[in-house]
Amino acid sequence: MHCCHSQMTKSKFAWLAATFLALFLSATAEDAPKAADETAKAAEDKDKDKEKDKDKDKPDSHEKVVVTTNSVVVGGQKIDYLARAGTLVLKNNEEKPAAAIFYVAYTRTNVADPKNRPITFSFNGGPGSSSVWLHLGLLGPRRVRLEDGGHPIAPPYSLVDNEYSLLDETDLVFIDPVSTGFSRAIKPDDAKNYHGLDEDIRSVADFIRLYLTRNGRWESPKFIIGESYGTTRAAGLSGELRGRHFINVNGIMLVSSVLNFQTLEFEEGNDLPYVVYLPSYTATAWYYKKLAPDLQARPLTNVLAEVEAFAAGDYNHALLLGDGLPAAERQSAISRYARLTGLSETFVERSNLRVPLGRFAVELLRDRNEVVGRFDSRYSGKVRDRIANEMPYDPSGTAVFGPFTSTFNQYVRAELKFEQDTPYEILTGKVHPWKWGSENSYVNVAGTLAESLTENPFLKVHVSCGYYDLATPYFAARYTFNHLGVDPSLLKNVILDDYTAGHMMYVNPVDLQKQKGDLARFIHTALGK
Repeated sequence: MHCCHSQMTKSKFAWLAATFLALFLSATAEDAPKAADETAKAAEDKDKDKEKDKDKDKPDSHEKVVVTTNSVVVGGQKIDYLARAGTLVLKNNEEKPAAAIFYVAYTRTNVADPKNRPITFSFNGGPGSSSVWLHLGLLGPRRVRLEDGGHPIAPPYSLVDNEYSLLDETDLVFIDPVSTGFSRAIKPDDAKNYHGLDEDIRSVADFIRLYLTRNGRWESPKFIIGESYGTTRAAGLSGELRGRHFINVNGIMLVSSVLNFQTLEFEEGNDLPYVVYLPSYTATAWYYKKLAPDLQARPLTNVLAEVEAFAAGDYNHALLLGDGLPAAERQSAISRYARLTGLSETFVERSNLRVPLGRFAVELLRDRNEVVGRFDSRYSGKVRDRIANEMPYDPSGTAVFGPFTSTFNQYVRAELKFEQDTPYEILTGKVHPWKWGSENSYVNVAGTLAESLTENPFLKVHVSCGYYDLATPYFAARYTFNHLGVDPSLLKNVILDDYTAGHMMYVNPVDLQKQKGDLARFIHTALGK
């Protein structure tokens, strides 16, 4: 019995187990499609959430403009104005939205005849820079508060009214090229179509044409102002606007100019940069009191006159002769170079009379364990590597990046009321690789500007140069404009002004005041006043 009962129990358990398994498998089979649907739906919802997050960073193909009103006192005069912050959409050849260009425009109100009111289009350089530097440093109704001399203050940062704004003379439109600021290609993969010398010029020209059309400003006097690579763009625009849109501008203002890139490239076989950088090396050494006492006792402009003569004369001759330079002349050149730069004769000799920017920047103040700035050599900063041969960073860049970034991001939301969650690209590397055009040659748009001066003899050009600019040295601008190749009668249309600061000379309050006066007079001259 026991044995029989036990066998029956096992059979019963086996039958029950088989039954439950069958029921479970049946239920599972019935629920599988439902579970799969739920899983798929969850995945779809997750993907939608991701797309929503992505959409936050995508430019809208519909234009968005926010208008506010304000006023600023310039030269003791109250200027009432409208501020427009928004996007203008450019279309491709198929008339489909291609890129949303962000801009900030200031228009003076209560003007008797708006068509006689000048309008100025402004941008910075990079490539990859937004327009924030000229906007909050020089031209706009608000500017970044800095210490006397232009040096930054400790955070947090703030804006103040710009009593030297150019808004009393001209309406202002600040343009952010594609991939800078809030400007984006509608399709991210199409951004590369705007990242190039010619492509960039074409898109900014399209923006200017469309802005003039939308705002009824075709009859207004027109000006362009660019800084650094923005001067390259401005010179190129003079040809693009004239040749494709038949728009002749009254004046072009170039701040820290670079039209001929051969003047900047320290490459084997190209001695030109060593010549045009030398006066800026001297200015920097003079600033840090690294020159001989007799040179330090003289005004900077007096010392620069001497070094300019040496750079264009005996030094240029020495580089031209190369290894054929007689030993006595070589030693004389080494001694004079050392005297005019504050570097040792040993260092100059070992450099073969050719000291590139990066090495000068770390060598001049090596005894202080400091590097001088590239944008503005009046700035210096400590270095970690005491035997470095190249500048590890630019202290003049790090000094201004933070204040301008913080203040603009606050200003655009709090005062201009333009709300956007995407990062405002102050200075981005997302535009690289940049298409420079013709291979095996240096970019040079000076010829384009020369053609514009020739075909439009009413065009006027103003060039701002900083003595302490080691990014676009002032003597390089002299060289470029001395080689325009235009009829001599047209040279009177070009004005060069010097400033006792660097690349962003306007961060120095004394230069800001002077530059405002220079640009105002230039506009009056260009308008025949």
